[in-house]
Order: sequence, then C-alpha cells, then structure tokens
Amino acid sequence: MLDKLQAIEEKYELLGEELLEVGSNYQRAAEINKERVDLEPLVQKAREYRQAMKSLEEAKAMIIAENDTEMIALAKADVEELTPKTEALEKLIKSMLVPKDPRDDRNVIFEIRAGAGGDEAAIFAADLFRMYTRYADDKKWKAEVMSESSIGIGGYKEVIFEVKGKGAYSKLKYESGVHRVQRVPATEAQGRIHTSTATVTVLAEVDEVEVNIPESDIRIEVYRSSGAGGQNVQKNSTAVRLYHIPTGMIVTCQDERSQLQNKLRALSILRARLYEIEEAKAQADLEADRRSQVGSGERSEKIRTYNYPQNRVTDHRIGLSSYNLPAVMDGSIDQFIDELSTRDEAGKLAATGVDDDE
Repeated sequence: MLDKLQAIEEKYELLGEELLEVGSNYQRAAEINKERVDLEPLVQKAREYRQAMKSLEEAKAMIIAENDTEMIALAKADVEELTPKTEALEKLIKSMLVPKDPRDDRNVIFEIRAGAGGDEAAIFAADLFRMYTRYADDKKWKAEVMSESSIGIGGYKEVIFEVKGKGAYSKLKYESGVHRVQRVPATEAQGRIHTSTATVTVLAEVDEVEVNIPESDIRIEVYRSSGAGGQNVQKNSTAVRLYHIPTGMIVTCQDERSQLQNKLRALSILRARLYEIEEAKAQADLEADRRSQVGSGERSEKIRTYNYPQNRVTDHRIGLSSYNLPAVMDGSIDQFIDELSTRDEAGKLAATGVDDDE
C-alpha cells in the first residue's frame, strides 16, 4: 500500500509541475488541474498517515531506549493515542484506493417482476416494492412509479419505479437478482408453506448523451391507459409502448398524464437497460478473475430468502441472516447492504494489489 501511495504522491507532484509549464493551453490546464484535484484528498491522507506512522515508531522506540519513567509514560500515552489513529487512517486510505463506480451517485430505476408462484409471487413483488420505498424514505430519497401492472388483490405482475437521491445506486446496486419468499399465503386453506419468487433489476439512470438511441431503432405505439372504469378511463391515447428493434426489448409507460411524458419515461428506462448491457459486457473480463462472496450479480442468481415461519431473512451471497423479518420488510436492509458493500470493496481492493490485511 505504501508503494502505491508513493506512486500517487509522485504523480500528484508531477501534475503540479506540468500545470506550471502548460502556458496558455487552458483546456489542457483544466484537465491537469481536475486530475490533480481528484488526487489531492488521497495525497493529504497519505501524508497524514505517513506522519502518524513515523510518530508511532518514534514513541515505540522511546519506550525501549528511555530510562526516565516519566518519558516512558509519555511515550506509552502517545502509542495509545496514535495506534487507533493510524489504523483508522489506513482503513480510510484503503477505501479511497478502491476504484469508484462512476454510476454510484446516480438515481436508480428499479424493476420488480413476479416470478414463480402466481398471485402469491405478485403479492411478494408488492411487498418488495414497499420495502424499497420505505428504505428510500428513510434515506430521504424520492421514489416515483414509472410503470406498473397490478393484480386485483394488491400485487404486481411488474412495477418499475425510480429512486432519486445522491448515492442511490451505490447502495441499491446489490439488490439485483432473484428474491425468494417462504410463507403460508392468505388464500391457503390447508396452512401449507409456499415458495414464491420475484426478480429485482437495479439500473443506474443515464442521460441521452451517454446512450443515444436513433429514432430508426425504435417503434412507438400509443394506446389508452387502463383506468378504474367509469369517468376515470382516459378518452385520449396517452399510454406508450416502445419497441427497441435491435434488441427486441419492449418498454411500456402509462402512469403519466401525457403521451410525451410517457414516451420520455419509456426512453429513460430503455437507455438504462441498454447502458447496463454494455456495462456488463465491459466488466465481464474484469470480473472473471474476481468472484467475491458478493456473487456474480447475474439476474438469475437467487440472492435472498424471506422465511416467514422462521422470522428469518438470509442473504445467500454473504451468509448473513436477520431474525427480525418485519423490520426488514419495513425497509431495514442496511445490515445486508453494508456487508455486501464491505465484501465488494475488499474484493476490488485485492484486485488492485493492495491486500486488505496489509
């Protein structure tokens, strides 16, 4: 780690020298300055860490070399103060060395779909929707439904919603995969436990500049939104069904009041899906050598089981269980997200050549 920090400090100094020599090339100066500013927090912590380590070694040496009991006592006090400080700085620096996902600060598009289990799977999909919106509320983020296909008993065949908030993707990206529920459905007369599933897909929101979709690649159909009946049925065709010809993907949106708003929502979802596909391709080679306990993140992977009879929620990627299922279903999922983030960070850190136990 110290070698890596030294290399970063040397690069920081070289950028400073280059900035002085760049002259009137303002564009190049701006590029150099941005790179230097990005490195500055890490360089500052590296220097603070190196100074703390030096002071700690001096205090330890004084304990051995000194005969004066008062000086020894002072040196021991310094060791007691500096040891946790250097450990905290080391942990912080390691986290700063982990390559950052450029999508981490973005908003999120969630797609939850009922899987195996019929109506019970649709009800479970609704339970997951509630869990994530409660989690978002707790983080002071905003959740908005983009598209939904519901059933008459309070469940969802599919629900797509957006979570807006700084760092939303950094937290929620680990939720992609198959979620499984084991419980006695309300409609089960015999009291038998059923197993149902729902699939969660978490996409980082992207803008038009990052993913340009040519008009020739899409076909759009408009139709009347389904309503509650009577006067609530819309007379105008505002709902949008968007076909992406190259991939065959279909996106529908009907929750907005205008055709234009629904089209913009559908395009936003499509862009996020296409970006995710390209990002997955780009990461495939990098991930081949690093399969941490967080798992592959594949959509087909069973990641978590919600066992109602045992009041237990288990994340299979990290072997972590909670025995407070009602709290989890009410949005208390930080324990899983934090551990998944820690494991993922450790794997990425190992991939950079800096051992987490170094």
